[in-house]
Amino acid sequence: MSNRRRAAALGAVSLGLIALSACEKPTPLATVTVGDRTVTTEATSKCYLEGKQLTEQAFLACLQGKPEKTITVRPGDKVRIGVDPAIAEKGWVVAAGTAGKSGLLKDTTYRSFDAESLLADAQSGAAASEVTLNIIETGKAQEYLGVWQFKLKTAD
Repeated sequence: MSNRRRAAALGAVSLGLIALSACEKPTPLATVTVGDRTVTTEATSKCYLEGKQLTEQAFLACLQGKPEKTITVRPGDKVRIGVDPAIAEKGWVVAAGTAGKSGLLKDTTYRSFDAESLLADAQSGAAASEVTLNIIETGKAQEYLGVWQFKLKTAD
């Protein structure tokens, strides 16, 4: 290998290492699957502080956030939700908007729901045409560590 090629290779490796050191550490992932369609997302930087507790104000703002990922559901569909083991280790809950749809799920990385149960309004029981699905990592009671969001939308 010529000196010029060695220098170019060394330069490329150095630039790659610098670029990697400037990157943020990715958050754990949450995934929603309906039939053969799957969407995966990370929590936004404001909604995950690498295992540190979110303030109540930040947590509430995260619940009201606008999801970047959307998945379409139909009556009778199973909605499968999966989380990284790092989330499951501390515990997580599923909410449609702010209405809880599960109890604390600890040491389990997977849960499935009927689409209708996630779209049902907590007050009236009527089906909504879309809902924000919040996956909330929680440690101890009232300790919120992260929020991952998806939009569930009924097929037209």
